Amino acid sequence: MNDRFYMALALEQAKKAADMDEVPVGAVLLDSSGEIIGHGYNQPLSMSDPTGHAEILALRMGSAATGNYRIPGSIIFTTIEPCIMCMGAIIHSRIARLVYGAEDSKWGAAGSLYNFASDKRLNHNLEVVAGVCRTEARRIIRSFFRDRRSDK
Repeated sequence: MNDRFYMALALEQAKKAADMDEVPVGAVLLDSSGEIIGHGYNQPLSMSDPTGHAEILALRMGSAATGNYRIPGSIIFTTIEPCIMCMGAIIHSRIARLVYGAEDSKWGAAGSLYNFASDKRLNHNLEVVAGVCRTEARRIIRSFFRDRRSDK
């Protein structure tokens, strides 16, 4: 499996969010056979939905594709370390592996601020791979916030 290839697809999703003036985070979800079954990009503003995060939207699409809210053996690629809400959904979905680009020291729940992925108190743990295409993921999110600050 080529993590960089799938992260590049997640980065394309993040660019869609940026084009909509949403925080540029993108996600791609693969089933256990490696088929893409979900994707998403941040849309909480345009959807007026606080759960409109890239990971949640990819999980919703994947669950619809499989007909089950649990997607064991699947892999989710996301450009930025998932937040608490998204990690909760990833764990509930029984995702086997999370691959993310850049860390999120303010909201990250896969090792930066919290580490839900390996919390033995939870009934599911998953493999986490951090830093895939980190430079590209950081660049897109930093550019977005830099541009927003300069517009004010």
